[in-house]
Amino acid sequence: MEGLIVKNISDLFYIVSDNSTYICKAKGVFRKKNIIPMVGDKVIFDEKKLIITNILNRKNKLIRPPICNIDQAIVVMSVVNPLFSSNLIDKFINIIEFNNIKPIICLTKLDLITNESDINKYIDYYKNIGYEVIINTEINKIKSIISNKITVITGQSGVGKSSLLNKLDSSLQLKTNDISYALNRGKHTTRHVTLIPLFNGYVADTPGFSSLSFNEMKKEDIRDNMIEFNLYKDKCKYRDCMHIKEEDCEIKRLVDKGIILKSRYENYIKFVNEIKSTY
Repeated sequence: MEGLIVKNISDLFYIVSDNSTYICKAKGVFRKKNIIPMVGDKVIFDEKKLIITNILNRKNKLIRPPICNIDQAIVVMSVVNPLFSSNLIDKFINIIEFNNIKPIICLTKLDLITNESDINKYIDYYKNIGYEVIINTEINKIKSIISNKITVITGQSGVGKSSLLNKLDSSLQLKTNDISYALNRGKHTTRHVTLIPLFNGYVADTPGFSSLSFNEMKKEDIRDNMIEFNLYKDKCKYRDCMHIKEEDCEIKRLVDKGIILKSRYENYIKFVNEIKSTY
């Protein structure tokens, strides 16, 4: 039978198939080949022996948290408490893009700000370069986005991720003081990745990104995941321009003109330098 791994505890894999759940182990040859099934894997299994016999091809995977075949990641970011961080949101987006996952930006706590002009500048810019930006009060829209997809919800501690999930489905009863999809460990009580069925799709209940780093990424990957850079890079003097110290760089000109958001460019420089410091 074919099924989907929705939870993994130790060497046991919980597989959903035809509205039934099977608790299986992986066949021994996987261990010899250093192959480990992951939550999100589509697998072939023997429903009588309760053994996973084959893992189907993955379209993507994350190591921290360990999950694969993700359709999209909703990056939840508050505008206050904690304060909106363009650096953090750009870092999330860059890493998510690198892993072939669609990023969606969700902003929370807009009711707590008195001047919306600053945050609207970011909302308009991210929308203009092609990202979907939603507000946490747009519940029906979020339900539609989650429907029929495998979604990871991520973001730093305290931005309102658990509250958002409770609004989507009150039966989840996630305790906001106990559960956090935190950038740092915080008080998160979830130790195992679990796919929660929601609106004909799944939302990943995960311990979060245990570290937000550019693992396995090169400085060129950082550049190529700045999606607005790709629109203008052919106008640069050098074919492989990094848009930092090179002359006749179209990207730097557009930053000076305000067409490319200055904070995005400054974050890009920081990310490249962060990679250089690890070499």
